[in-house]
Amino acid sequence: MTNDKHSDREQLKKIARDAMLERDMLAEFSRQVRAEMKRATPRDLLAHDQRKDLRDLLWASIDNDDSEDLDQLTVAVPHAGGATKIFVAVADVDEYVDREDAVDRHASHNTTSVYTSAQIFPMLPTRLSYDLTSLNENEDRAAMVVEFIVDAAGVLQDPEIYPAVVRNKAKLAYNSVGAWLAGTGPLPAAAEEIDGLAENLRLQDGAAQRLRTLREDHGALELQTIQARPTFGEDGQIAIELDQANRAKELIEDLMIATNTLTARFLRARELPSLRRVVREPRRWGRIVEFAAQYDAALPADPDAKALSQFLMEQSKRDALRFPDLSLTVIKLMGAGEYVVERPGQKAIGHFGLAVRNYTHSTAPNRRFPDLITQRMLKCACLGKGSPYSQGELDALAKYCTNKEDDADKVERKVNKAATALLLEPRVGEKFDALVTGAASKGTWVRIIDPPVEGKLIRGESGLDVGDRVQVELVGTNVARGFIDFARC
Repeated sequence: MTNDKHSDREQLKKIARDAMLERDMLAEFSRQVRAEMKRATPRDLLAHDQRKDLRDLLWASIDNDDSEDLDQLTVAVPHAGGATKIFVAVADVDEYVDREDAVDRHASHNTTSVYTSAQIFPMLPTRLSYDLTSLNENEDRAAMVVEFIVDAAGVLQDPEIYPAVVRNKAKLAYNSVGAWLAGTGPLPAAAEEIDGLAENLRLQDGAAQRLRTLREDHGALELQTIQARPTFGEDGQIAIELDQANRAKELIEDLMIATNTLTARFLRARELPSLRRVVREPRRWGRIVEFAAQYDAALPADPDAKALSQFLMEQSKRDALRFPDLSLTVIKLMGAGEYVVERPGQKAIGHFGLAVRNYTHSTAPNRRFPDLITQRMLKCACLGKGSPYSQGELDALAKYCTNKEDDADKVERKVNKAATALLLEPRVGEKFDALVTGAASKGTWVRIIDPPVEGKLIRGESGLDVGDRVQVELVGTNVARGFIDFARC
C-alpha cells in the first residue's frame, strides 16, 4: 500500500469514474445540465392551488449522518381507538425537473445515484438534490404527502395522497435516534429543541412496530445482514465501517413500506399502470430448503414466505450472533428485485420478501428515477388525468431501470472492493473463516468473517454452494481491477 493517502483516494476516484464509463453511466453533468441549473431558482410553492399548507406539522427527517439529499419527512398525530395518523412527505422533484429537459435526460440515463467510497455520483445536480428538492431543515419545500391511519392492529386505513408545502423542523440521524429509542443514548439535541418532537417520534415508532408485526404475521422476512463499506477517515486512512440495524432505521423502513404499498394501491384504484418493484418467488427454493435442513428445520417443497419467515425468526432468537450470515445466504438464494409494469386489472406479482402484493418505489425521487416516474404518475392521478407515459415507454423503462440498477451495484461493488483490496494488501497469505455467498458457472464467491469482505474463490471451489462455511487463504489483491482472491485451505 502506498504511503500517500491522498494518492490512494485519487486512485480510487479514477477507478470509480472508469467503472462508471465501463457501465455506460454518466460520471459528470453536461454543459446543458449546468446551464439549466444556473437558471434554477426557488418557486412560489403556495401559488399552486392544489397544495395544502402543512408547514405547521412537526415534520422531521431521519437519515444517515452524512445525507444531504433528504427525500422524506414523517410526522404522527394520535387518532381514536389507539390508532395513529401518519403523514409521509416525499420531495416533489417533478416540480423542478421537466420531462425531456437536460436534467431529466441525465437522470433517466443513469436512473440512480451511485454511492462509492471514493466519490458520489448523484442522479440529480446537487443544486436540486441537496438544495431545491431536498427537504432541508427550516426550508419550505414542495412535497407529495401520503396520509394514512395505522390502527391498533397495524392495519392501514383511509389513505390520502396530495401535493403540499412542508417544512422540516429537525434534521435527525439514524444512529442517534436509534440509540435513544432503544434506551441506550440521549435524545438528540436537534429533537430536544423542538417541543413535542420526542413524543411524536415515540408515536411514529409505535405505529411502525405495529406495521412490522402485522407484516411478519403475513410472512414478511426479517433479514439482518452485515453491511460493510470502506470509508476514509480525516487522516485519509481506509477503514471498514459496519452499518448496523437499529430502531430508527426500522421506523423509517416500516413507514416507507406502507407508503410504497399505498402508492401502488392508489394508482391501481384509479386504473392507471404503475412501475412495480417486485421480488419473485425464489428460483432456488430447493437450495433454501436444503439449507434450512442443516438447522433441523423442514420447509415445504414449494415457496412459502410464512414458513421461511418463521424459520428466520426462530434462528434469530436461537443464534443472534450468526444470524447475519444465515440472512445473507437466504438473500443470495432469493434473487434480485426488478421493476415490472402492472396494468389495470392485472394480477400483482408482489414482493416475496416483504409479503406485500402492491409495492412500488416512490419515496426517494432525488436518488432513483423509478420514484420520479411514479411521482409523475401520482400527480396526474391526483388531477384526474391519464398516465404521462405510454405502455411502451413504461415497459422499456422498467427493463432499463432494472439493468441500470444492476450496473450501479456493480460500480459500487468494484470501487468498494478496490478500496478493500488496498486495505488487505498487507495481509496476503493470512487465513480466514469464510461463508460461500455465490456459486455459479462464472465463479464462486466467499465473504470472510473478519473483516466482512467478499472476494472470489479461485482454487478449491469444487462442490461448494451458497451457505457453506470454509476456511480460505488470501492469495492476492488487484486494486485497479477490484479483485480480492482467495484459495480454499
